[in-house]
Amino acid sequence: MIPSNYADNAEREIHWRVFKAIWPHLLDYRSRIALALFCLVLSKSASVSSPFLLKHIVDSLSLDARSSLLVIPAALLLAYGFARFSMILLGEIRDTIFGRVTERAMRKIGLQVFRHVHGLDLDFHLDRRTGGLSSDIERGISGINFLMRFFVFNIIPTLLEIAFVIGLLLYNYGAGFAIITIIAVILYIGFSMVTTDWRTEFVREAAQADSKASTLRIESLLNYETVKYFTNEEYEAARYDKALYAWEQAKRKNRLSLLGLNTGQALIISVAMASMMWLAAEGVADGSMTIGDFVLINAFMLQLFLPLNFLGFVYREIRGSTANIENMFALMSLSSKIHQTDDAPPLNITQGAISFNQVSFAFSPDRPILKSLDLCVEPGTQVAIVGASGAGKSTLTKLLFRFYDADQGHIAIDGQDITAVNLESLRQAIGIVPQDTVLFNDSIFENIRYGNPNATDQQVHRAIELAHLAEFIAVLPEGSDTIVGERGLKLSGGEKQRVTIARTILKQPPILVFDEATSSLDSQSERSIMSALQEISKDHTSLIIAHRLSTVVNADKIVVLHQGALVEQGTHDQLLDKKGRYFDLWTAQLRDQS
Repeated sequence: MIPSNYADNAEREIHWRVFKAIWPHLLDYRSRIALALFCLVLSKSASVSSPFLLKHIVDSLSLDARSSLLVIPAALLLAYGFARFSMILLGEIRDTIFGRVTERAMRKIGLQVFRHVHGLDLDFHLDRRTGGLSSDIERGISGINFLMRFFVFNIIPTLLEIAFVIGLLLYNYGAGFAIITIIAVILYIGFSMVTTDWRTEFVREAAQADSKASTLRIESLLNYETVKYFTNEEYEAARYDKALYAWEQAKRKNRLSLLGLNTGQALIISVAMASMMWLAAEGVADGSMTIGDFVLINAFMLQLFLPLNFLGFVYREIRGSTANIENMFALMSLSSKIHQTDDAPPLNITQGAISFNQVSFAFSPDRPILKSLDLCVEPGTQVAIVGASGAGKSTLTKLLFRFYDADQGHIAIDGQDITAVNLESLRQAIGIVPQDTVLFNDSIFENIRYGNPNATDQQVHRAIELAHLAEFIAVLPEGSDTIVGERGLKLSGGEKQRVTIARTILKQPPILVFDEATSSLDSQSERSIMSALQEISKDHTSLIIAHRLSTVVNADKIVVLHQGALVEQGTHDQLLDKKGRYFDLWTAQLRDQS
């Protein structure tokens, strides 16, 4: 579970560990980076030469010789135009070359985060906010894109260009120009950093408000039917508007603080440029400088403060980006409670025997679910687990699938402790039809193929037949290509469950688990599905979690749970003869159906 305040834990400085995490992805493309840096050096050389060419053009135009007016300025103008064009072209080539590095790194990191989130335990996914989580990942990846593009090829080159310009001014025009430039740069960078540190809180508040609004929007739309059932459209709108109001207020603070930052930066630049122009004008007046020198200094100052102004923007964005990346990396710092060793052997299914040995489990100390449960499921048999709601039936399947680990005791398949085997091989060996059926917004055919992405069309059609879906699909205008909608909302509960059954059939696992697999079916459909389940369960070890006892009367063994403990087990007839807990459940259901 993500701590509720994990988005607030970003420190008030740039997180250099972010660059440490990104750097290995850059090293995969050394040759591209070297070529991009070479283009950068050429581009900067062309940039620095432009003011000198401009100076000589102006000085040449001020001469009296007509030959100079005709020949020298023309050549210099061509050289100046070529320098400006080269600067832009080389910059574009640099960005194009480095773009591949950035995009590939974003892809790798995005995939790494995606896989990591999928690898977290069920508790995390039960507690998560999908919309906010998606926004944090999206903003984190975008932040990485910004850092890689601008830090590597803008901040460092800009600082080098500043040093180069200061050196040229000092060498050619004296200490006065260099001192003004140094003071202006130091004031600008210092003011930008201090002010940006102050307003980072407002940036973070806006991001958090945006995440909350996004979460509310997505959750409300995903639960469209529930909103309609309870006519809570206005309630949802009010909640969303409240979140948007918080976002609006955070953005207002952010905007006003940005106004103060930009105003201060503009003041520093204006004062520095006015001072430099004053000195240059005095130099022209006393004859120590030419008009060309005046233009050169003006061009240098414009050329210097343009990237410096951009540097302020980059620093502001880096602060915001590192906060966003920290949120994403906070996900990466989380670890699953379900662990396996790197060299864990794969599960070796020989018969499919399952044993629960003294298994106890609780979601919290004051909420025990299972209590010292012992249960053996013989190979190739069909075992039904029944009991009242909250007895712990579905928890057994979650423990078997290792969504959770038992607090005490252990679970074994063919004598192999499931906590000691490869987790992927364990889950591949178990096919489950869950109680809550959720489908992807794709066709019926592709939703079924999801059970085995490598299955042939013929195998998918065979699964459709076994799940008794063929007749339903035949009446659809688009047949199996029919799109099921978000979470399968275009299908009825029974239709969704049949699709899930077909998906599990296609997986062909040695162990089958049916968690209320017919709970959404009518009596006729239930009989046909149960017939199909009986057929596909042959020679498979099967667990059937059932509320309706009529669906499990033919099971090889029925296990009755009550308040997390196994109280009875036997066949249907044996349990009725005992006149115990099962008999009471059976009698109550018969009475309800009469």
